[in-house]
This record gives sequence, C-alpha cells and structure tokens, in this order.
Amino acid sequence: MEQIPILKIGDCLLVSIQVDMHDRMALQLQDDLTNKIVSSKARGVMIDISALEIVDSFIGRMLNNIAAMSRVLDAVTVVVGMRPAVAITLVELGLALSGVRTALNVDRGLALIREIIDDESGELDEYRHD
Repeated sequence: MEQIPILKIGDCLLVSIQVDMHDRMALQLQDDLTNKIVSSKARGVMIDISALEIVDSFIGRMLNNIAAMSRVLDAVTVVVGMRPAVAITLVELGLALSGVRTALNVDRGLALIREIIDDESGELDEYRHD
C-alpha cells in the first residue's frame, strides 16, 4: 500500500501530501502521524498540500482530525501551500478548519510553529514557581 512520508525537522514533522487520498490511506496517515508525534516528541506538525489542486469534504475532515489528534498530543498543526482554488472550495463547502493554522509555504509554516511553541513555553514559565 502507498504510504505518505513523514519527515522530521527539528521538533517538527513535515507531511507532504502528493497524491489523492482515499479512506484507508487517510486512516493510515493518522495512525502513522500520531505514533510519530509520540515517538519523536514532536511539538509541531506541518502538512504541505501544495500538490493538491482540488479538495473535498473528506480532505477537510482529515485535516481537522489530524489537527485535533495533534493538539491532544501537545503538537501544533499548520497547513502550508494551500492554493487559492483550494481555499475557495473549502469555504464554499462550509468547512472551517478549526484548530488548523495556515501559512503560505514551509518556511513560513516553520516560523509560525516556532512562534506558537515559544509563546506557549513563555506562558508555562509564568506558572512555574521555582
């Protein structure tokens, strides 16, 4: 079965979706990704969808599910490379990507994840009483 690669970049994971997703592949990606978040102690997940020219409600739900699972595992999710037509389609389908932040490209996505993680670390420092 075809598998979507998950690359580790520092404390972040990069998932580049280059093929049309079907149910089994999406479920496999969710399993692989959640296991990789835990095993690598990743704090961020970046999903590159720049190769996708069209999306449907299935892809929208999959992105929401991945973001929710990542949040539960203490990782931030950022979707990068969204084409204008994809954004329009998501809005027309009424799919709000709750808990999913977006960035134009991988560089901006990494910077956004870094910023969020650093902000969260700062907030935790305020509650520590050493």
